[in-house]
Amino acid sequence: MTFTSRLAVVALASLLATGTAFAQTAAPATKGDTKADAAATTDRKAPKERSAESLECSKQADAKGLHGKERKKFRSECIKTAKAGSAAPAADKK
Repeated sequence: MTFTSRLAVVALASLLATGTAFAQTAAPATKGDTKADAAATTDRKAPKERSAESLECSKQADAKGLHGKERKKFRSECIKTAKAGSAAPAADKK
């Protein structure tokens, strides 16, 4: 037997052996697994409730046209003052 024919036999055998490894599938999920998975995804997708202060400060930031870091800073200060009892944050320092 020549070297090339041995190489061809080894290549063919390795292809046949690896073909069965790729043909295997995962085990099907049981009914108990799907309920637990559904409950976990429901918890992750539930939106967080926002406080009245947060919503009001967002509306004020929208009215001023703030975006990015300026918006984040404004909302942070606004929420702090709203929780402290003040109705509106300090005037914008522009």
